[in-house]
Amino acid sequence: MDIASIGNIDKINSVTLVDGVNKNRERIASPAVDHSAFGSLLNKAMDTIGTTNAYSSNAQNEEIKWALGETENTHDLANALQKSSVALQYTVAIRDKVLEAYKEIMQMQI
Repeated sequence: MDIASIGNIDKINSVTLVDGVNKNRERIASPAVDHSAFGSLLNKAMDTIGTTNAYSSNAQNEEIKWALGETENTHDLANALQKSSVALQYTVAIRDKVLEAYKEIMQMQI
């Protein structure tokens, strides 16, 4: 390598380091907080609960129809009951994870 190329490498390194430091300072000075992400997560959770309630209601309606003799199709009844069961298990699993995360956050020392 000749001396001119070493000088160019030093220039490239100094620019990269300075730019990297400036970018890090900008990130520290103004942290980006996305408040819409939490709202979106909360809306999705509420939609999940609504879906679970709808499946449960549908299963109850199918049970009532079958008990009253309005339908003899046990396949629809079994499908509705299975959907309701899976949706409830999923919702309970999400709730358990949220509670576990909440407890862990509350145990953190500041």
